[in-house]
Amino acid sequence: MVALSPPSTTHKWGTISFVSTLYLCPILDRLLSQVPRRWRAEIRLGLQEALVNAVKHGNQLDTQKVISVRYTTRAGRYWWIIADQGKGFEAPCDCPEPDEAQITDHTIGDCGRGLYILHQIFDEVRWVQGGRELHLCKQVNRWFGMPRVS
Repeated sequence: MVALSPPSTTHKWGTISFVSTLYLCPILDRLLSQVPRRWRAEIRLGLQEALVNAVKHGNQLDTQKVISVRYTTRAGRYWWIIADQGKGFEAPCDCPEPDEAQITDHTIGDCGRGLYILHQIFDEVRWVQGGRELHLCKQVNRWFGMPRVS
């Protein structure tokens, strides 16, 4: 799979920042406002997982630390860049993609359920800045609301 590049910094990005809290409903609503209705539930699950990880594992639930999210859409690609103020995270190798009927604790292994969910929902999952920043991308066909087939 070829890595996708986020739009340039000259492209218009929205930004939202919040203290480390698990009260995420209004934040998720804002981040999903431009996503086609057909994809909102699935992407909500993925964004919630990413934000919870940033709050709990990144910022250690420290309300003195902030989570910031930049988001944009371009040509049917929806981007979210989630940054925490934690110590960082070393992502494991790519998560496995076993047949859903064969998913067990053993097949997910070091990846963890949350990381597995991210890799199943988003077309790109990439950590940068020493694991303090997570880039997520979902490709959606603009015309029919269906995923793009590679």
